[in-house]
Amino acid sequence: MNKKIRENCPWLLCLLLVGMTLLGCSAGPGSNKAETDQPAVRAQGTVNSEMQTVTDLVGREVNLKIPAQRIVAVGPGALRLVAYAEGTDRVVGIEDMEKKVPTGRPYMFAYPKLKSLPTIGQGGIDTVPDEEVLLSVKPDVIFIAYLVDRAKADNLQNKTGIPVVVLSYGPLATFNEEEIYQSLDLVGKVIGSQQRTAEVINYVKKSQLDLAERTKGIADADKPKVYVGGLGVKGTQGIESTQAKYPPFMNIGARNVVDETGKSGSLMIEREKLVSWDPDILFIDEGGYSKVLADAQKNPSFYQSLRAVKNGRVYGQIPYNFYTTNIDTALADAYYAGKVIFPEKFQDIDPVEKSEEIYTFLLGKPVYEEMAKDYGGFKKLDLTQP
Repeated sequence: MNKKIRENCPWLLCLLLVGMTLLGCSAGPGSNKAETDQPAVRAQGTVNSEMQTVTDLVGREVNLKIPAQRIVAVGPGALRLVAYAEGTDRVVGIEDMEKKVPTGRPYMFAYPKLKSLPTIGQGGIDTVPDEEVLLSVKPDVIFIAYLVDRAKADNLQNKTGIPVVVLSYGPLATFNEEEIYQSLDLVGKVIGSQQRTAEVINYVKKSQLDLAERTKGIADADKPKVYVGGLGVKGTQGIESTQAKYPPFMNIGARNVVDETGKSGSLMIEREKLVSWDPDILFIDEGGYSKVLADAQKNPSFYQSLRAVKNGRVYGQIPYNFYTTNIDTALADAYYAGKVIFPEKFQDIDPVEKSEEIYTFLLGKPVYEEMAKDYGGFKKLDLTQP
Protein backbone atom coordinates (compact mmCIF):
# COMPACT_ATOMS: atom_id res chain seq x y z
CA MET A 1 0.00 0.00 0.00
CA ASN A 2 1.28 3.46 -0.81
CA LYS A 3 2.97 4.72 2.33
CA LYS A 4 2.76 8.25 1.05
CA ILE A 5 -0.99 8.23 1.37
CA ARG A 6 -2.27 10.29 4.24
CA GLU A 7 -4.44 8.62 6.81
CA ASN A 8 -7.17 11.03 5.90
CA CYS A 9 -7.24 9.92 2.26
CA PRO A 10 -10.79 11.03 1.27
CA TRP A 11 -12.69 10.58 -2.06
CA LEU A 12 -16.27 10.14 -3.16
CA LEU A 13 -15.71 8.04 -6.28
CA CYS A 14 -13.08 5.43 -5.21
CA LEU A 15 -14.65 2.59 -3.38
CA LEU A 16 -14.51 0.33 -0.69
CA LEU A 17 -12.41 -2.25 1.23
CA VAL A 18 -10.79 -3.58 4.44
CA GLY A 19 -11.73 -4.85 7.80
CA MET A 20 -12.63 -7.99 9.62
CA THR A 21 -15.37 -9.82 7.81
CA LEU A 22 -17.55 -12.48 9.30
CA LEU A 23 -17.72 -16.21 8.72
CA GLY A 24 -14.37 -16.95 7.18
CA CYS A 25 -13.76 -13.77 5.15
CA SER A 26 -10.27 -12.30 5.36
CA ALA A 27 -9.22 -10.17 8.31
CA GLY A 28 -8.55 -7.01 6.33
CA PRO A 29 -7.71 -5.49 2.96
CA GLY A 30 -5.08 -7.65 1.37
CA SER A 31 -4.36 -9.32 4.72
CA ASN A 32 -4.17 -12.82 3.26
CA LYS A 33 -3.33 -12.78 -0.42
CA ALA A 34 -3.28 -16.55 -0.56
CA GLU A 35 -7.04 -16.48 -0.03
CA THR A 36 -7.44 -14.03 -2.88
CA ASP A 37 -6.72 -16.80 -5.35
CA GLN A 38 -9.26 -19.17 -3.85
CA PRO A 39 -12.51 -19.60 -5.72
CA ALA A 40 -15.78 -20.41 -4.14
CA VAL A 41 -17.12 -22.87 -2.00
CA ARG A 42 -14.89 -23.69 0.86
CA ALA A 43 -16.08 -25.67 3.84
CA GLN A 44 -18.19 -23.37 5.93
CA GLY A 45 -18.48 -25.56 9.00
CA THR A 46 -21.43 -25.14 11.29
CA VAL A 47 -23.09 -21.79 10.70
CA ASN A 48 -26.14 -20.51 12.47
CA SER A 49 -28.08 -18.98 9.59
CA GLU A 50 -31.50 -17.59 10.35
CA MET A 51 -34.38 -16.27 8.30
CA GLN A 52 -34.34 -12.52 7.86
CA THR A 53 -35.96 -9.99 5.54
CA VAL A 54 -33.98 -7.54 3.42
CA THR A 55 -35.15 -4.85 1.01
CA ASP A 56 -33.38 -4.88 -2.34
CA LEU A 57 -32.66 -2.04 -4.76
CA VAL A 58 -36.03 -2.25 -6.51
CA GLY A 59 -37.91 -2.14 -3.21
CA ARG A 60 -38.70 -5.85 -2.91
CA GLU A 61 -38.76 -7.45 0.52
CA VAL A 62 -36.87 -10.73 0.28
CA ASN A 63 -36.90 -13.45 2.93
CA LEU A 64 -33.76 -15.58 3.10
CA LYS A 65 -31.34 -17.29 5.43
CA ILE A 66 -28.53 -15.02 6.57
CA PRO A 67 -25.60 -15.38 6.29
CA ALA A 68 -25.94 -17.05 2.89
CA GLN A 69 -23.28 -19.68 2.28
CA ARG A 70 -23.68 -20.37 -1.46
CA ILE A 71 -24.17 -17.40 -3.77
CA VAL A 72 -24.23 -16.48 -7.45
CA ALA A 73 -23.88 -13.01 -8.94
CA VAL A 74 -25.62 -12.39 -12.26
CA GLY A 75 -25.51 -9.38 -14.58
CA PRO A 76 -23.19 -6.40 -15.07
CA GLY A 77 -21.27 -5.54 -11.92
CA ALA A 78 -22.87 -8.02 -9.52
CA LEU A 79 -19.79 -10.21 -9.14
CA ARG A 80 -17.60 -7.13 -8.69
CA LEU A 81 -19.61 -6.01 -5.65
CA VAL A 82 -19.32 -9.49 -4.17
CA ALA A 83 -15.54 -9.28 -4.64
CA TYR A 84 -15.39 -5.89 -2.90
CA ALA A 85 -17.39 -7.45 -0.03
CA GLU A 86 -14.85 -10.29 0.22
CA GLY A 87 -17.50 -12.81 -0.71
CA THR A 88 -15.85 -14.71 -3.55
CA ASP A 89 -15.35 -17.75 -1.31
CA ARG A 90 -19.15 -18.16 -1.32
CA VAL A 91 -19.56 -18.01 -5.12
CA VAL A 92 -20.64 -21.33 -6.66
CA GLY A 93 -20.80 -20.37 -10.35
CA ILE A 94 -20.10 -17.46 -12.70
CA GLU A 95 -21.27 -16.25 -16.08
CA ASP A 96 -19.57 -17.47 -19.23
CA MET A 97 -18.68 -13.92 -20.22
CA GLU A 98 -16.67 -13.53 -17.01
CA LYS A 99 -14.64 -16.59 -18.03
CA LYS A 100 -14.09 -15.95 -21.73
CA VAL A 101 -13.38 -12.22 -21.82
CA PRO A 102 -10.08 -11.91 -19.95
CA THR A 103 -9.52 -8.15 -19.95
CA GLY A 104 -10.90 -5.04 -18.33
CA ARG A 105 -12.09 -6.34 -14.96
CA PRO A 106 -9.62 -6.09 -12.08
CA TYR A 107 -11.65 -8.43 -9.87
CA MET A 108 -11.05 -11.28 -12.33
CA PHE A 109 -7.30 -10.63 -12.16
CA ALA A 110 -7.50 -10.64 -8.37
CA TYR A 111 -9.57 -13.83 -8.22
CA PRO A 112 -8.50 -15.85 -11.29
CA LYS A 113 -9.69 -19.18 -9.91
CA LEU A 114 -13.27 -17.99 -10.17
CA LYS A 115 -12.94 -19.05 -13.80
CA SER A 116 -12.80 -22.69 -12.70
CA LEU A 117 -16.34 -22.54 -11.31
CA PRO A 118 -19.39 -23.90 -13.16
CA THR A 119 -21.03 -21.67 -15.78
CA ILE A 120 -24.39 -20.20 -14.77
CA GLY A 121 -25.34 -18.55 -18.06
CA GLN A 122 -24.03 -16.56 -20.97
CA GLY A 123 -23.78 -13.19 -19.23
CA GLY A 124 -23.98 -9.75 -20.80
CA ILE A 125 -26.24 -6.74 -20.64
CA ASP A 126 -28.94 -8.18 -22.90
CA THR A 127 -29.13 -11.75 -21.59
CA VAL A 128 -31.90 -13.49 -19.70
CA PRO A 129 -31.09 -15.54 -16.57
CA ASP A 130 -31.33 -19.30 -17.15
CA GLU A 131 -33.42 -20.78 -14.33
CA GLU A 132 -32.34 -24.38 -14.89
CA VAL A 133 -28.63 -23.57 -14.91
CA LEU A 134 -28.96 -21.43 -11.79
CA LEU A 135 -30.75 -24.27 -10.02
CA SER A 136 -27.98 -26.69 -10.95
CA VAL A 137 -25.42 -24.97 -8.67
CA LYS A 138 -27.85 -24.80 -5.71
CA PRO A 139 -27.24 -21.25 -4.48
CA ASP A 140 -28.80 -19.89 -1.32
CA VAL A 141 -29.27 -16.50 -2.98
CA ILE A 142 -29.08 -14.96 -6.45
CA PHE A 143 -27.59 -11.46 -6.57
CA ILE A 144 -28.57 -9.81 -9.85
CA ALA A 145 -27.91 -6.42 -11.43
CA TYR A 146 -29.42 -4.65 -14.47
CA LEU A 147 -31.11 -7.68 -16.03
CA VAL A 148 -34.39 -7.59 -14.14
CA ASP A 149 -37.00 -5.19 -12.86
CA ARG A 150 -39.27 -5.85 -9.90
CA ALA A 151 -41.66 -8.10 -11.83
CA LYS A 152 -38.89 -10.10 -13.52
CA ALA A 153 -37.10 -10.57 -10.21
CA ASP A 154 -40.30 -11.89 -8.64
CA ASN A 155 -40.79 -14.22 -11.60
CA LEU A 156 -37.23 -15.58 -11.37
CA GLN A 157 -37.61 -16.12 -7.64
CA ASN A 158 -40.94 -17.90 -8.08
CA LYS A 159 -39.61 -20.18 -10.82
CA THR A 160 -36.42 -21.18 -9.00
CA GLY A 161 -37.54 -21.04 -5.39
CA ILE A 162 -34.27 -19.22 -4.68
CA PRO A 163 -34.25 -15.76 -3.07
CA VAL A 164 -33.39 -13.09 -5.65
CA VAL A 165 -31.74 -9.89 -4.40
CA VAL A 166 -31.53 -7.05 -6.94
CA LEU A 167 -28.47 -4.76 -6.82
CA SER A 168 -27.78 -1.52 -8.69
CA TYR A 169 -25.01 0.86 -9.71
CA GLY A 170 -27.52 3.53 -10.65
CA PRO A 171 -27.97 4.67 -14.26
CA LEU A 172 -25.76 2.72 -16.65
CA ALA A 173 -22.31 4.19 -17.29
CA THR A 174 -22.75 6.87 -14.63
CA PHE A 175 -21.88 6.99 -10.95
CA ASN A 176 -24.67 6.95 -8.42
CA GLU A 177 -22.76 6.54 -5.20
CA GLU A 178 -25.78 6.07 -2.97
CA GLU A 179 -27.12 3.15 -4.97
CA ILE A 180 -23.67 1.54 -5.07
CA TYR A 181 -23.27 2.04 -1.33
CA GLN A 182 -26.73 0.59 -0.67
CA SER A 183 -25.91 -2.41 -2.87
CA LEU A 184 -22.61 -3.03 -1.09
CA ASP A 185 -24.24 -2.77 2.30
CA LEU A 186 -26.93 -5.21 1.17
CA VAL A 187 -24.37 -7.74 -0.10
CA GLY A 188 -22.54 -7.43 3.22
CA LYS A 189 -25.70 -8.04 5.19
CA VAL A 190 -26.67 -11.11 3.15
CA ILE A 191 -23.25 -12.80 3.37
CA GLY A 192 -22.32 -11.56 6.84
CA SER A 193 -19.60 -9.05 5.97
CA GLN A 194 -21.18 -5.70 6.80
CA GLN A 195 -18.11 -4.53 8.69
CA ARG A 196 -16.07 -5.06 5.56
CA THR A 197 -18.53 -3.31 3.25
CA ALA A 198 -18.82 -0.39 5.68
CA GLU A 199 -15.05 0.03 5.53
CA VAL A 200 -15.12 -0.17 1.73
CA ILE A 201 -17.78 2.53 1.55
CA ASN A 202 -15.80 4.70 3.96
CA TYR A 203 -12.65 4.25 1.87
CA VAL A 204 -14.39 5.39 -1.28
CA LYS A 205 -15.96 8.40 0.39
CA LYS A 206 -12.67 9.46 1.95
CA SER A 207 -10.88 9.05 -1.37
CA GLN A 208 -13.39 11.24 -3.17
CA LEU A 209 -13.12 13.85 -0.46
CA ASP A 210 -9.33 13.77 -0.73
CA LEU A 211 -9.52 14.37 -4.48
CA ALA A 212 -11.95 17.25 -4.11
CA GLU A 213 -10.00 18.92 -1.30
CA ARG A 214 -6.76 18.95 -3.28
CA THR A 215 -8.15 21.30 -5.95
CA LYS A 216 -10.66 23.18 -3.84
CA GLY A 217 -10.62 26.92 -4.40
CA ILE A 218 -8.90 26.93 -7.79
CA ALA A 219 -10.85 29.22 -10.13
CA ASP A 220 -11.92 27.74 -13.48
CA ALA A 221 -10.04 30.47 -15.29
CA ASP A 222 -6.84 29.21 -13.67
CA LYS A 223 -7.41 25.60 -14.68
CA PRO A 224 -6.15 24.11 -17.96
CA LYS A 225 -8.85 23.01 -20.40
CA VAL A 226 -9.05 19.22 -20.72
CA TYR A 227 -10.80 16.69 -22.94
CA VAL A 228 -11.06 12.90 -22.93
CA GLY A 229 -11.64 10.97 -26.16
CA GLY A 230 -11.80 7.38 -27.33
CA LEU A 231 -14.33 6.36 -24.69
CA GLY A 232 -15.99 3.06 -25.47
CA VAL A 233 -19.73 3.05 -26.15
CA LYS A 234 -21.05 -0.33 -27.28
CA GLY A 235 -17.64 -1.03 -28.71
CA THR A 236 -14.43 0.81 -29.52
CA GLN A 237 -14.78 4.47 -30.50
CA GLY A 238 -12.49 7.23 -31.77
CA ILE A 239 -11.51 10.72 -30.72
CA GLU A 240 -15.07 12.01 -31.12
CA SER A 241 -16.41 9.79 -28.33
CA THR A 242 -16.31 11.67 -25.05
CA GLN A 243 -18.30 12.30 -21.90
CA ALA A 244 -19.73 15.34 -20.18
CA LYS A 245 -19.52 15.17 -16.39
CA TYR A 246 -16.73 12.61 -16.79
CA PRO A 247 -16.35 11.20 -13.26
CA PRO A 248 -12.53 11.22 -12.96
CA PHE A 249 -12.58 14.89 -13.99
CA MET A 250 -15.55 15.68 -11.75
CA ASN A 251 -13.80 14.34 -8.68
CA ILE A 252 -10.83 16.68 -9.11
CA GLY A 253 -12.80 19.68 -10.33
CA ALA A 254 -11.14 19.61 -13.74
CA ARG A 255 -12.24 22.02 -16.46
CA ASN A 256 -13.76 19.57 -18.92
CA VAL A 257 -14.53 21.47 -22.13
CA VAL A 258 -17.39 19.08 -22.91
CA ASP A 259 -19.29 20.29 -19.85
CA GLU A 260 -19.91 23.51 -21.77
CA THR A 261 -22.59 21.60 -23.71
CA GLY A 262 -24.75 21.51 -20.59
CA LYS A 263 -25.23 17.78 -21.08
CA SER A 264 -24.09 14.74 -19.12
CA GLY A 265 -23.02 11.26 -20.08
CA SER A 266 -21.62 9.90 -23.33
CA LEU A 267 -21.53 12.19 -26.38
CA MET A 268 -20.27 12.04 -29.94
CA ILE A 269 -18.94 15.44 -30.97
CA GLU A 270 -17.98 16.97 -34.31
CA ARG A 271 -14.26 17.31 -34.95
CA GLU A 272 -14.68 21.01 -35.60
CA LYS A 273 -15.96 21.38 -32.05
CA LEU A 274 -12.81 19.83 -30.64
CA VAL A 275 -10.73 22.23 -32.72
CA SER A 276 -12.71 25.20 -31.40
CA TRP A 277 -12.34 24.00 -27.81
CA ASP A 278 -8.61 23.35 -28.40
CA PRO A 279 -7.92 21.80 -24.98
CA ASP A 280 -4.61 22.29 -23.22
CA ILE A 281 -4.48 18.63 -22.19
CA LEU A 282 -5.89 15.64 -24.04
CA PHE A 283 -6.61 12.27 -22.44
CA ILE A 284 -7.26 9.16 -24.51
CA ASP A 285 -9.14 6.19 -23.12
CA GLU A 286 -6.73 3.39 -23.96
CA GLY A 287 -9.58 1.11 -24.95
CA GLY A 288 -9.90 3.33 -28.03
CA TYR A 289 -6.25 4.33 -28.37
CA SER A 290 -5.50 2.07 -31.36
CA LYS A 291 -8.43 3.57 -33.23
CA VAL A 292 -7.39 7.11 -32.37
CA LEU A 293 -3.79 6.40 -33.38
CA ALA A 294 -4.83 4.91 -36.71
CA ASP A 295 -6.98 7.98 -37.36
CA ALA A 296 -4.08 10.25 -36.47
CA GLN A 297 -1.95 8.56 -39.13
CA LYS A 298 -4.66 9.13 -41.74
CA ASN A 299 -5.48 12.69 -40.69
CA PRO A 300 -2.28 14.15 -39.25
CA SER A 301 -3.20 17.76 -39.99
CA PHE A 302 -6.31 17.56 -37.80
CA TYR A 303 -4.42 16.23 -34.80
CA GLN A 304 -1.44 18.50 -35.25
CA SER A 305 -3.80 21.48 -35.21
CA LEU A 306 -4.62 20.69 -31.59
CA ARG A 307 -2.63 22.54 -28.95
CA ALA A 308 -2.38 19.45 -26.70
CA VAL A 309 -0.88 17.34 -29.49
CA LYS A 310 1.57 20.05 -30.56
CA ASN A 311 2.71 20.58 -26.97
CA GLY A 312 3.02 16.88 -26.15
CA ARG A 313 0.22 16.95 -23.57
CA VAL A 314 -1.58 13.72 -24.54
CA TYR A 315 -2.03 11.05 -21.85
CA GLY A 316 -3.52 7.57 -21.57
CA GLN A 317 -6.31 6.59 -19.21
CA ILE A 318 -7.15 2.99 -18.33
CA PRO A 319 -10.76 2.15 -19.28
CA TYR A 320 -12.92 1.86 -16.17
CA ASN A 321 -16.24 0.84 -17.74
CA PHE A 322 -16.27 -2.88 -18.50
CA TYR A 323 -19.38 -4.83 -17.55
CA THR A 324 -20.33 -1.56 -15.90
CA THR A 325 -18.12 0.49 -13.61
CA ASN A 326 -14.85 -0.73 -12.13
CA ILE A 327 -14.84 1.70 -9.23
CA ASP A 328 -11.22 0.89 -8.41
CA THR A 329 -9.97 1.85 -11.88
CA ALA A 330 -12.14 4.96 -11.96
CA LEU A 331 -10.51 6.11 -8.74
CA ALA A 332 -7.06 5.36 -10.09
CA ASP A 333 -7.89 7.34 -13.25
CA ALA A 334 -8.93 10.32 -11.15
CA TYR A 335 -5.67 10.36 -9.23
CA TYR A 336 -3.67 10.09 -12.45
CA ALA A 337 -5.67 12.90 -14.08
CA GLY A 338 -5.08 15.00 -10.97
CA LYS A 339 -1.34 14.37 -11.16
CA VAL A 340 -1.29 15.46 -14.82
CA ILE A 341 -3.60 18.48 -14.59
CA PHE A 342 -2.68 19.78 -11.13
CA PRO A 343 0.85 18.45 -10.46
CA GLU A 344 1.48 20.88 -7.61
CA LYS A 345 -1.62 19.58 -5.79
CA PHE A 346 -0.68 15.92 -6.26
CA GLN A 347 3.05 16.10 -5.49
CA ASP A 348 2.77 13.27 -2.97
CA ILE A 349 1.01 10.93 -5.39
CA ASP A 350 2.74 8.32 -7.52
CA PRO A 351 -0.11 7.21 -9.82
CA VAL A 352 1.07 3.60 -10.10
CA GLU A 353 1.63 3.22 -6.37
CA LYS A 354 -1.72 4.83 -5.68
CA SER A 355 -3.42 2.49 -8.14
CA GLU A 356 -1.91 -0.54 -6.45
CA GLU A 357 -3.07 0.77 -3.07
CA ILE A 358 -6.61 1.13 -4.40
CA TYR A 359 -6.68 -2.31 -6.03
CA THR A 360 -5.18 -3.94 -2.94
CA PHE A 361 -7.67 -2.27 -0.62
CA LEU A 362 -10.71 -3.15 -2.70
CA LEU A 363 -9.64 -6.51 -4.07
CA GLY A 364 -6.85 -7.77 -1.81
CA LYS A 365 -4.28 -7.86 -4.58
CA PRO A 366 -2.31 -5.30 -6.67
CA VAL A 367 -3.37 -5.74 -10.29
CA TYR A 368 -2.22 -2.50 -11.95
CA GLU A 369 0.47 -4.33 -13.94
CA GLU A 370 -2.13 -6.70 -15.41
CA MET A 371 -4.34 -3.77 -16.39
CA ALA A 372 -1.37 -1.88 -17.84
CA LYS A 373 -0.34 -4.95 -19.83
CA ASP A 374 -3.77 -5.04 -21.47
CA TYR A 375 -4.15 -1.30 -22.11
CA GLY A 376 -0.85 0.52 -21.71
CA GLY A 377 -1.20 2.12 -18.30
CA PHE A 378 -0.62 5.67 -17.17
CA LYS A 379 1.77 7.34 -19.59
CA LYS A 380 2.21 9.99 -22.26
CA LEU A 381 0.99 9.14 -25.72
CA ASP A 382 2.43 10.34 -29.03
CA LEU A 383 -0.16 10.73 -31.79
CA THR A 384 2.38 12.10 -34.27
CA GLN A 385 4.41 8.88 -34.63
CA PRO A 386 3.40 5.75 -36.54
